[in-house]
Amino acid sequence: MNILLAFSPFLVFVVLERVIGVEPGLLGAVATSLLLLGWDVVIRRRTPKVLEIGTMLLFGALALYGGVTGAAWSIAGVRLAIDAGLLLIVLVSMAIGQPFTLQYARESVPPALWREAEFVRVNVVITAVWAAAFAAMAMIDLAWLMIPTLPPRVVIIATVPTNA
Repeated sequence: MNILLAFSPFLVFVVLERVIGVEPGLLGAVATSLLLLGWDVVIRRRTPKVLEIGTMLLFGALALYGGVTGAAWSIAGVRLAIDAGLLLIVLVSMAIGQPFTLQYARESVPPALWREAEFVRVNVVITAVWAAAFAAMAMIDLAWLMIPTLPPRVVIIATVPTNA
């Protein structure tokens, strides 16, 4: 369940972006990320997870960029930035030898299993599947950005199976 909670900043972004705009959506996602990080560090006394730190940095950077440059984000443009950012977070987690799913998996298995080759390998595979999904979503976003006449329903239909 915790991995789903880690994606709540993205849900907050989508809701706020639809209701009041991209910039408030980005700021709401940053605030949600900070709340999650604070909850883990202060209340649960746990080390922050790669996904949560990366999410806060991603939304923070996008909000800062938009605020400084006054960029008028298109839906396709901001989706591409977010999905590519998620892909980068996942790839970096793998590159540093800490596939992001590993931190969540360790919460539900005994510490004796944490260093087992099979346990680590399974998490590398699961993280790679997440990376493939985010790469597919980024490609769909890029197509939408390059072909602005592409109906949004086509993008939604192409994205939903990717997220399932």
